[in-house]
Amino acid sequence: MNILFDRDGSVGYITLNRPEKRNALNSEMLIQLREVLSDVSRDDSIKVVILRGSEGNFCSGHDLSELLKEPMDVKRHFELCGAVMHAIRGLPQPVIAEVEGYAVAGGCQLVAVCDLAIASEDAKFGLPGIKLGVFCFTPAVFVSRNISVKRAFELAITGELIDAKTALDWGLINRVVPKDELEEATKELAGKIARFSFEAVSAGKRFFYSQLEMNEFGALAYGINTIALHSVSKSAREGIKAFFEKRR
Repeated sequence: MNILFDRDGSVGYITLNRPEKRNALNSEMLIQLREVLSDVSRDDSIKVVILRGSEGNFCSGHDLSELLKEPMDVKRHFELCGAVMHAIRGLPQPVIAEVEGYAVAGGCQLVAVCDLAIASEDAKFGLPGIKLGVFCFTPAVFVSRNISVKRAFELAITGELIDAKTALDWGLINRVVPKDELEEATKELAGKIARFSFEAVSAGKRFFYSQLEMNEFGALAYGINTIALHSVSKSAREGIKAFFEKRR
């Protein structure tokens, strides 16, 4: 299988599993990934998802053999990738990218579309397609919405890679840890989220990305309506009651 799934309590683990290709994305892999994400979206016992790569690399981008096909086949491949991006962003559960090794081109796009990202000190990020005569058209979409426009254009137009510290400084990832601490640090962050109500977390993720597309006062109005609706939810009523009763 190109995609592996397992779980530890309320944390789901999705592993990209083409280590011989540095976990490069081919169409079969994208189909499997979309199916796993669909299954996870229907399971509210899973409260957070960790996305990682196998054997020392996160993802080296798209399998270049996919780009040598006829244009309509290339289009279908990237539509599959687009469906995966929609699935990650639309997933009720937050998704944390656990990044080591290479996260470039489509792999960098995956990091950018995830809700959170932790990287090991050895991680490398970039949009190197220009070096092969193909601008990283689709990866640039999400990367340019994570970091400043000029930083994103620099990555895409030079094809140069950046290290984890630079990715942190630019805002592409949340934190950098030593390689031998990566798994534990990601698990710790997932555990912080998994403590909370699935209803509250999923509603918060949906609201957060929706309001980003609005102007400030439109977003505020949306927030007012949303909090009014969620104030009567079971999790909100129980949480507030517990606060006043000084219990967990």
